[in-house]
Amino acid sequence: MLGSGPARRAAADGSRAAQDCGHNARMFTTLPTLLTWARLLAIPLVVGVFYVQVAPETQNLVATTMFVIVAITDWLDGWLARRLNQTSAFGAFLDPVADKILVCAALVVLVHLNRLHALIALVIIGREIAISALREWMAQIGAARSVAVHMVGKAKTVAQLVAIPFLLYDGRLFDVIDTRTWGTVLIVLAAALTIWSMVYYLQKALPEIRAKTNQ
Repeated sequence: MLGSGPARRAAADGSRAAQDCGHNARMFTTLPTLLTWARLLAIPLVVGVFYVQVAPETQNLVATTMFVIVAITDWLDGWLARRLNQTSAFGAFLDPVADKILVCAALVVLVHLNRLHALIALVIIGREIAISALREWMAQIGAARSVAVHMVGKAKTVAQLVAIPFLLYDGRLFDVIDTRTWGTVLIVLAAALTIWSMVYYLQKALPEIRAKTNQ
C-alpha cells in the first residue's frame, strides 16, 4: 500500500502525457491544418505551370485558377478552425507562413514573366519579412497586441490578392477587363499600402521598443 500513492501519481502523469501526445499529434492533422498544408503543397504547382510546354494562355488560366482556389482555402481553413473549435498555436503559426510564401512565390513568378517591376516585389516581400520579425520580437516581450493586424494591413492584403491573379491571367477578362492594366494599378496600390502599414506598425511598436531598451 505504501507504493500505491506514488504509483497512482505516476500512472496519472503517464496518462496526461499520453493525452498531451495525442493532442499534439491531432494538432497537425485537423481539417483546417490539412487545408493549410495543402495550400503549401500547391505553391510549387502554381509556379510549375509556367514551365510546362503548353500555350501561354493555358498557363495563365491554370495558374490563375489555382491561385484563386488556394487563396480561398486561406479563408476556409480559418472559418473551419473557428466553426469546429480546432484552433491551435500551430495552425496560427502555419497559416500566415503559407500565405506569405504563396504571395512571395507569385510575385517572383510575375517578375520573371516581366509583368511586375522587381522594385514593387521587393517592397512587398521586404515588408512581409520585416513585419514578421517585428511581430515575433514583440511577442517575445509580451507586446504582441501593439502590432495586431490593422485595417490598412487588411486593405493591402485585399489589393494584392486581387492584383496577383489579374497579373497571372494577363488578358481581357470577359472581353471587358484588361487584367494587366488593372492588376498593375492594384499592385502599385498594394505596395503603397504596404509602406503605409509598415510605418503604422513601427509607430505602434516604437514605445515598446524604447521602453525595452531603457530597462
